Amino acid sequence: MVKKRFAHRIQSFCLVLCSVLAIGAVQAQQQPAKPQPKPQSKPVHPGTPAEDLMYRGAPVPIKPGQAPEVVSPKAPPMTAAEFDRAKQIYFERCAGCHGVLRKGATGKPLTTDITQARGTEYLKVFVSYGSPAGMPNWGSSGELSEKDVDIMARFLQHEPPTPPEFGMKEMKATWKVIVPPEKRPKKKMNKVNIDNLFSVTLRDSGEVALIDGDTKQIVNIVKTGYAVHISRVSFSGRYLYVIGRDAKINLIDLWMEKPDNVAELKVGLEARSVDTSKFKGFEDKIAIAGSYWPPQYVLMKGDTLEPMKIVSTRGITVDTQDYHPEPRVASIVSSQLKPEFVVNIKETGKIQLVNYADLKNLRITEIDSARFLHDGGWDSTKRYFLVAANQSHKIGVVDTKEGKLEALIGVGKIPHPGRGANFVDPKFGPVWATGHLGDETISLIGTDPAKNKQNAWKVVRTLKGQGGGSLFIKTHPKSKNLYVDTALNPDAKISQSVAVFEIANLDKPYKVLPIAEWAGIKEGPRRVVHPEYNKAGDEVWFSVWNGKAQESAIVIVDDRTLKLKHVIKDKRLITPTGKFNVYNTQHDVY
Repeated sequence: MVKKRFAHRIQSFCLVLCSVLAIGAVQAQQQPAKPQPKPQSKPVHPGTPAEDLMYRGAPVPIKPGQAPEVVSPKAPPMTAAEFDRAKQIYFERCAGCHGVLRKGATGKPLTTDITQARGTEYLKVFVSYGSPAGMPNWGSSGELSEKDVDIMARFLQHEPPTPPEFGMKEMKATWKVIVPPEKRPKKKMNKVNIDNLFSVTLRDSGEVALIDGDTKQIVNIVKTGYAVHISRVSFSGRYLYVIGRDAKINLIDLWMEKPDNVAELKVGLEARSVDTSKFKGFEDKIAIAGSYWPPQYVLMKGDTLEPMKIVSTRGITVDTQDYHPEPRVASIVSSQLKPEFVVNIKETGKIQLVNYADLKNLRITEIDSARFLHDGGWDSTKRYFLVAANQSHKIGVVDTKEGKLEALIGVGKIPHPGRGANFVDPKFGPVWATGHLGDETISLIGTDPAKNKQNAWKVVRTLKGQGGGSLFIKTHPKSKNLYVDTALNPDAKISQSVAVFEIANLDKPYKVLPIAEWAGIKEGPRRVVHPEYNKAGDEVWFSVWNGKAQESAIVIVDDRTLKLKHVIKDKRLITPTGKFNVYNTQHDVY
């Protein structure tokens, strides 16, 4: 009877705690040295979609040794070995949701004023059994041992270990100019059609594959940082900038006989975004990169990556007006209307228009949007920037000509557009579209206040796709189709295929293309991710993303017939994910 009463109390405490605590998130499905798990048919925890957990639970690339342990007098004792183990678990499974400093990000805060008040026994139950709010049941699922659960329950009562800052001195120590500008080619030295070259992220090998879009041959495999997040192209089309999650930037000269690195720089311990100046007179002159840790961005010389100015993003949130010590830089785009970068700051929900015309007297326009800002893209006119505030389930619209927030639009659950998709809806005129991680909907937002004012800055149409877990949506000005991936859906049939909508008849049911099946790969999760068009707009490239030790592929579809056109397989194509066509990336075609 006593045991039953105690168990009931524990369950009650868990229900109360779930509103203020969330300890961790699922480990990324693509750990470099581990075999890939089979796709799950059910969520890890009741009430939270598996695709949501997979997205939010990505580990941070900070090494445990970079963050010294902080012993709190009121917290239970821990050995040095236990601290190291706890830091590893936290950075791999928890920091992606709750932040490195545990102040809360997409997950709830885990500060010591909360955790010490709960105590070790309560926290052990919570770590073991999870919560209806979405925290996985780490102990009862077998993901963490009983010993690990006990270590984490004690660790969370100590002050969070803070990784080191990364200032100008640290950046300069990593800066390398491999080929100085004066020793680089004066003209293009290869026969590659650079406009139709693809930069393909090889996530787990720390490389990008440069693939000729005409011949489908690999031009070069270039060493980069780990898990390259994006590739960006200079305004001239000569330079390719890639940034890894480990905050390493590589500058690749596409004019070389074999395109390769000419400079590199590490801007922090974790990062996601990079871009270059596009305004007339500043082409290729300034580059910018934003970090997750430390929370800041840096402006660099475009042709050498020499760091020139660092700007912190720590500050006040837009909603509760509280100070946040860890606002991560989520995405950056470059304007052609002004010498400005659009910098989106995740945890504070603020958008900064950073004018780079005078770095000594930097002018920043700060715009209140909504938390938590993530990715986004331009409308078809390149005047308005649309960005996902994913955990607020909104899209923020910035008028970069006027320098103000144009609209804040409610959409589906956890929008994740990539750069989005621009096309003309047959009924509502020009629109920009986003898919969602948390539900099966695709939201179409009117983007033409001049000729279609009644439809501007509102959801004019909602499509239903295959399911949640969509990462990217794509079309092309010369295409009649709209492609939506669902790479993080827990259903294998859905994650291994894509939905295709006919733009001229959006009420018509979508077609499903079995991309993974067409790849001819029999084993592994074979997630299909990131549609990308070639320059001509008549081919669409998809990554079949498998485990590091498994075969992956690039599948190319004929956009007109929706038939398989070509499959690229090579042992060097290790975990391919994002693909960036040089011309489309250079000119913001999406």
